[in-house]
Amino acid sequence: MKQILKIFIILLIVGLTSSCEKDFLKLDPLSDYSDAAVWNDPALIETFVNNIYRNALGFPYSIERLSDYVDESHFTPDWDVTNFNKSLITSDGLMGWQVDWATPHTLHFRWAPLYSNVRACNIFFEKTEGVDFGDDQIEVDRMKGEVHFLRAYTYHYLAALYGGVPIIDQAYGLDSEFEIARSSYEETMNFIIADLDAAAALLPAEAAKAGQATEGAALHLKARALLYAASDVHHTQASYAPGYGNPELLGYTGGSQASRWQAAKDAAVAVIGLNRYGLVNDNPAPTDDIAQNFMDYFISYGYENEDILLQYFTPKTDENWDGYNPALYCGPNGYHNWGNNCPLGELVDDYEMADGTSFDWSNPVHKADPYTNREARFYATILHEGSSWRVRPSDVQGIDPWNKIQVGHVYDMSGTMIVPGVDTRSGPIEDWNGGKSGYYVRKFVDMTVDPQYVKQDIPFRHFRYAEVLLNAAEACIELGEDGNAQTYLNMIRQRAGQPDITATGAALVDAYRHERRIEMAYEDQRFWDVRRWVIGPDAYHQTHAVDVRYETDQAATNYRQADGSTWGTPIFAEKELGGDARAWDNKMYYFPIMRDEMNKNTLLIQNPGY
Repeated sequence: MKQILKIFIILLIVGLTSSCEKDFLKLDPLSDYSDAAVWNDPALIETFVNNIYRNALGFPYSIERLSDYVDESHFTPDWDVTNFNKSLITSDGLMGWQVDWATPHTLHFRWAPLYSNVRACNIFFEKTEGVDFGDDQIEVDRMKGEVHFLRAYTYHYLAALYGGVPIIDQAYGLDSEFEIARSSYEETMNFIIADLDAAAALLPAEAAKAGQATEGAALHLKARALLYAASDVHHTQASYAPGYGNPELLGYTGGSQASRWQAAKDAAVAVIGLNRYGLVNDNPAPTDDIAQNFMDYFISYGYENEDILLQYFTPKTDENWDGYNPALYCGPNGYHNWGNNCPLGELVDDYEMADGTSFDWSNPVHKADPYTNREARFYATILHEGSSWRVRPSDVQGIDPWNKIQVGHVYDMSGTMIVPGVDTRSGPIEDWNGGKSGYYVRKFVDMTVDPQYVKQDIPFRHFRYAEVLLNAAEACIELGEDGNAQTYLNMIRQRAGQPDITATGAALVDAYRHERRIEMAYEDQRFWDVRRWVIGPDAYHQTHAVDVRYETDQAATNYRQADGSTWGTPIFAEKELGGDARAWDNKMYYFPIMRDEMNKNTLLIQNPGY
């Protein structure tokens, strides 16, 4: 067994060296320079650290998004995502989560890649320990803070995916002992918090270069990690894993959940207390276009006062088609885009009306005109029937000279479809790329860029101040401090132009979770929230789409009439999204440790259900 493990660690070393050749700065120091040269040159060390960033943050703008694996969006090509969402993963395969050539973002949320990144962090600490860098020592100390942050960030996701995991704080060699047992969840959390405290002590208040971690980023991740740790999934193991013999691996077996909510609140309040961050356009005037404010913010290059940690890209970032091109991946097929990550009806219907009431398909007024008088974040996030969008490509302008999204169909009076919308799977333009839900994503997409030819290069906002307020609000709710929670939530709702929340008790919990779902849509939050709140059955079920139709007794040859008007009043209806009947199994609160990892390390204990 030990000989097999030695072979395995050699492969890991080779893999780590190879991965350094893919740094987003297109530098490959470990192949162009000697090991000694790298670890005595702060510029080359920084390139090594940049690679750790890349492996930690992943590709949130990849062809698949984390939203496809929860009740936010539908991934049109499928690629086995449907089976993941039916809870069919096993210790031999994660279904659509691990399609090697197509899912670069979810690929890094797995045991082996995450531990490879931990090893890179440990190599950094080993190589820089005790070295006198002279005039460059301040810069190297800053990088030490970054690597403490990045190791904590990596372990944060290991803990979210697997619970308690082996704590590795050294770079293994060929003669090291590789069989290490899983630490308890509590021990894993303590390690994460210690790394973040060390990071905060070393990191500056402001980043020297865009995309670098700061003290605020470390403190925010600490608040997020403590929020997750206080959540029910780590305190109610018996409810979803009855009879599991090692509950300490899934969460806490002693102490007070209330004390953990207090720690989460204190950590969030500490970020607020820095007085460095705020909400963009936090107090809009009555004449402001709030939806446009949101759209402008999410395609800005930053740093805005709301931004805490951004991940930057360039048009050359991963030149392969599967790596980075959000507008191309998400855009409607009628623009020669790929129509993926389409918002589910469940998400769309959760956006409130402008007066703060809920949208309801059973309300005849809402059903007749579902896209009027919705809240501003709806228009900033969702492309729907009739949404104005960028100028159509030249070969589509004859079909749609009005540049409005077409996700419906025109029927004659006998019910026969005579003209399909250009952005549907029946349309004349790349119908295989048409979305299936009747919606496309607007958030993050720069409509001024033609993604057929140009990659947008706006950054992804991993940490922003709105989440700080939400985290503080959630902890306050759990501590019974409803008034403080309302204050934090209503700061966000004021910016969104929505009425204040006045609910208390259980109703406030529901209002908070709804607000978090809407405010953080497509920001890699919902997947983790569903699990930590232990609400899997509420999120994984048959999903829904919208049906849009026009009926006419005229000989329609185009989707709209010559003057741009529609063929009568549109008829809207909610319908099931075919082939997307999702299902929940409680094993999905955690991932399985893959069989090959279990075979390499006989001390590992498998998670329940696998």
